[in-house]
Amino acid sequence: MKARVTVMLKNGVLDPQGEAVHHALDALGFDGVNGVRQGKVILLDLAETDAAAAEKTVGQMCEKLLANTVIESYSIEIL
Repeated sequence: MKARVTVMLKNGVLDPQGEAVHHALDALGFDGVNGVRQGKVILLDLAETDAAAAEKTVGQMCEKLLANTVIESYSIEIL
């Protein structure tokens, strides 16, 4: 079973990488971009066969390692 974890900075937390991308897009002539937030995607290949158990386990992984829950939020998709 596969899982996709998307980790993003929480709203209100400054995103310097997103700002750098935004400025670069402006410099390249892409005027219609009002803001950029950058995050990360983590793909996991799990041995678990039960979707509910897999989601619970991945949630524990996020809380302990994959996301800094003070400044980041995450979402889990079981694929």
